[in-house]
Amino acid sequence: MKNALRISCSRNNLKVVRDFVTDYLAAYHLADLQLNQIVLAVDEVVANLIIHANAEDESQHLDLALRVEGEMFGIEILDQATRSYRPSSYQEPDLQEFIRQGKKGGMGMTLVNRIMDRVEFTTSGNYNVCRLFKRIAI
Repeated sequence: MKNALRISCSRNNLKVVRDFVTDYLAAYHLADLQLNQIVLAVDEVVANLIIHANAEDESQHLDLALRVEGEMFGIEILDQATRSYRPSSYQEPDLQEFIRQGKKGGMGMTLVNRIMDRVEFTTSGNYNVCRLFKRIAI
C-alpha cells in the first residue's frame, strides 16, 4: 500500500490528495463519518499550504506521508515555503463575531483542530512540517 505522495503546489492536486488519503484508509474500514472528517481536515491543511504558504507556485512541492500505528492515524506534510505563513500562531476566532460580521473564510483551521486529536506545525532545517493525528476505531 502506497503511503507517500509528492504533489506540486496547485489546487488541481487537492483531489489527488483526497483520493490518496481515502484509498490508504480504505484498508481500515472506518465509518464514513470518520473517514470524511479526516479527508476534510487533510484537504484543508494541504489547501492552506498550497495557497497561503506557497502562493500556488507549481515549482514548489508538498510531500505527504501516511501511517497508522495501533489505533493512531498520522499524516506528515512537508514543504519548503519561505513565505511567512505561521499556522502555529493560529488563534481560534470568535465565532459569534464572525457570524455578526458575515465573514465567509478563516474557519478552516478551527475545523481541523476540532476534527483531529493533535495538530503540530514545526520547522526542521529547510522544511516546514505539519503533522496531524487522529485516533481511529479499527
